[in-house]
Amino acid sequence: MLSSVAGGGKSTLIQKLRDKHPEILFSVSCTTRPPRPGDQEGVTYHFLTKEEFEKGISESAFLEWAVVHDQYYGTPSKFVEDAFAKGSSVIMDIDVQGAGIVRDKLPGRVVTIFILPPNEEEWERRLRGRGTDSEENILKRIRNGKLELSRRGEFDYQIVNDDLEGALRDLETIVLSGKKS
Repeated sequence: MLSSVAGGGKSTLIQKLRDKHPEILFSVSCTTRPPRPGDQEGVTYHFLTKEEFEKGISESAFLEWAVVHDQYYGTPSKFVEDAFAKGSSVIMDIDVQGAGIVRDKLPGRVVTIFILPPNEEEWERRLRGRGTDSEENILKRIRNGKLELSRRGEFDYQIVNDDLEGALRDLETIVLSGKKS
């Protein structure tokens, strides 16, 4: 499981890792947030209405779910269960709240990794550079991110994403070893 602050680079690292290792399955999360330019249904996220998401909650369809940045996000249980049943490795992009829930539900079966931006200035530059969020949303993500950063010690590994290729090498080593620190 990878977690990070918004703009920490986890999506880029996951994509590059999967380009090198397509056998590693990616758990596509569900969300109620609106699609951004370039998002693809079933690839980036499964985009659900609030009503659809809440129905999934009531039917226990999520391994974990949380409200993050005022939107629902969750991991579909069936995909993860089916992948594990086949002996496949799964990489999940999950917020800090969700990571704790999955760690508790699947003890000993997950390795947790927190991706850190190099510093606060670069982190803010990345958030603003996306060009997809309002100033209000960026400030909310920074406030929430500071709380998420305070929980990075709960993870098995921490990778500073200050050099993309170096961070990718570190991630690849951890994921392929499948071992906790």
